[in-house]
Amino acid sequence: MTALHITTEIEAPIERVFDLSRSIDLHIGSQSTHRERAVAGRTSGLITLGETVTWSAVHFGIRQRLTTRITAMESPHFFRDSQERGIFKRFDHDHLFEHENGITVMTDVFDFDAPLGPLGRLAEWLVLKRYMTRLLRERNTMIKTAAETDLWQRFLSNG
Repeated sequence: MTALHITTEIEAPIERVFDLSRSIDLHIGSQSTHRERAVAGRTSGLITLGETVTWSAVHFGIRQRLTTRITAMESPHFFRDSQERGIFKRFDHDHLFEHENGITVMTDVFDFDAPLGPLGRLAEWLVLKRYMTRLLRERNTMIKTAAETDLWQRFLSNG
């Protein structure tokens, strides 16, 4: 098991950051280098409790599909998405939000297990931890940029 903890400070209201974090459209924009797209379930707008999204993307040169479900939500402070089907043995991604003195602190806790037992644990240590950290930081940079500029309106106008 590997757990990543990533904290991002954003100068924007907590509700805006929370909603941008649930935006399918923003997520697609933040992962364009991986040709990521939503192909089933919720495919645009804001995902909410109980909904699923199936992603299709290219990672490590291989087209992959991943289905996640929002399994918990307490707006605007927390939501969790969990893998239902995909390449991981399992994962839970907790999104936590706190607001103080004009700053929203967004914390990602991404807890996952790779498949293939000991070989998977080696892959987690050698490759996946760094790779997933980079993906999450790319996404968080997009959320921060959108939240702190007028871009947020583009992603939340239909939400």
